[in-house]
Amino acid sequence: MKAWQYSSSSGALEKTIHLVPNATKPTLNPTKPEMLVQVTSMSLNPADYKLAEMGFLGNIVMSKPASPGMDFSGRVVTLGQETDVFKIGDVVFGRLESTQFGTLGQFVVAAYDGCAVLPEGVDVDHAAGVGTAGLTAYQTIVPNVKAGDRVFINGGSGSVGAFGIQIAKAVGCHVTVSCSTAKMELCKLYGADEAIDYTTTDVTQKLIENGLVYSLVVDNVGASPTDLYTSADKFLLPAGKFVQVGGSASLETAKVYMSRLFLPRILGGGSRKFEAFFTRNSRDDLERIAGWIIDGKVKVPVEQVFEYGDVPKAIELLKGGKSKGKIIVHVADK
Repeated sequence: MKAWQYSSSSGALEKTIHLVPNATKPTLNPTKPEMLVQVTSMSLNPADYKLAEMGFLGNIVMSKPASPGMDFSGRVVTLGQETDVFKIGDVVFGRLESTQFGTLGQFVVAAYDGCAVLPEGVDVDHAAGVGTAGLTAYQTIVPNVKAGDRVFINGGSGSVGAFGIQIAKAVGCHVTVSCSTAKMELCKLYGADEAIDYTTTDVTQKLIENGLVYSLVVDNVGASPTDLYTSADKFLLPAGKFVQVGGSASLETAKVYMSRLFLPRILGGGSRKFEAFFTRNSRDDLERIAGWIIDGKVKVPVEQVFEYGDVPKAIELLKGGKSKGKIIVHVADK
C-alpha cells in the first residue's frame, strides 16, 4: 500500500514525512473486535504533528516508520471478531487511537467501538472530519448539561469549538464563546448566542459580569485567560463543571494545567469541579453526531480539502494555527 510516513520524531513533520509506495499494510487480528478499512478520506488534528515532533520521547513512544492520522472515512475490507453491526463493503467513519499505522496510510485497522456506518446523505469528506473533534465536543458537553443550561466555550472558532457550539445548541443550551474579532461572525453562524472578543475584552471579567449562570465551562485553549478557572466560582454554578481540553505543548500551559489540577483553594486554586478530559472512542456518540448532521443541526467545519500528494502542504496549514475548520486529505477516490 501507499502511505505517508516519517522515520524520526526530530524535525518539522512537513519536512520529515515522505510518500512510501510499498509500505507495510497493518495486520488485522481475526479474534478481536476490529476491522481492516481502506481509507477514502482523513482529517488532520494537532496531535498528529505534535506526536511526530516530540523528539527523543516521540522516538520511544511510537514505533517507526509511522503514519500520522486518527480520523477517517473508508470502506470495510475485512472483519475480525464476528459482528452483526458491520459487514464487508460498509462505508464507515471514525477515529483510531494513536498508532503506527495512521490514516495517512491507505489501509488502517480500526476498533469496532471507534467506527460507525456512514448514513446515506453524509459526505465522506465531512464524515472524515468528525472523529476526534466531534467526539471531543460531544463528550465534554452532552453528559454535563441539560436543555436550558448555559455553557461557556473558551476557544469557539476551532474545529472542537465549532462542533461544541452546534452540539450544545442541539441539546438546547445557551452558548457563550470566546474568539478573535475576525471569527466572531463565524461563531455566531454556528449558533453561538454570545461571542466575547478576547482581543478587546477581558474574558474572565465579562463572564463575571454575566453572573453566576453557567453550568459548564469547556476550555479548548488551556493557558489563556490564566485566571479562568480560579475565578470560575464567580460565574460557574456551584454544581457546574470546568472541563479542560486544549493547551499547547508549552511550560506555561503545563503550569496552568497542574495548578488547576492540584492547587488548593486556600493557596489560590479554584473551587469548582475540574475535569482533565481525554477523548474516547464511542460508536454511539458517532452515530448521534451523524444523526444531527443528517438533520442539519450540525455541519462539519471544513477549512480545505487536499489531494493525497499534497500532504506536506496540509500539515503546514494545520501548524499555522489559523484554520477555521477541519483539514481533509483525499487518500483514495471518493
